[in-house]
Amino acid sequence: MTSMKINLRRSISALAIAAGLGISAGAVQAQDPDYSKNKRYQQGMHEGKYDQAHHLDHSKKRHFKKEEDQKAYEAGYQKAHGN
Repeated sequence: MTSMKINLRRSISALAIAAGLGISAGAVQAQDPDYSKNKRYQQGMHEGKYDQAHHLDHSKKRHFKKEEDQKAYEAGYQKAHGN
């Protein structure tokens, strides 16, 4: 019976470690990519700063064909606009 408790504890410990590794791997993957050298990101930064300085909203929201360009622009705009 004692060996059964030890095996159960080891199994629970192993499961907890595996779950922890899965959660931390997911957190790393959830971070935003580095768009800092992307042309659309730079455009978003410029327009976000302008709108912030002139108390404007995101009214002239741009739409790009490529999803990656859209994400980069939005990331730059939001960072520069203070959101």
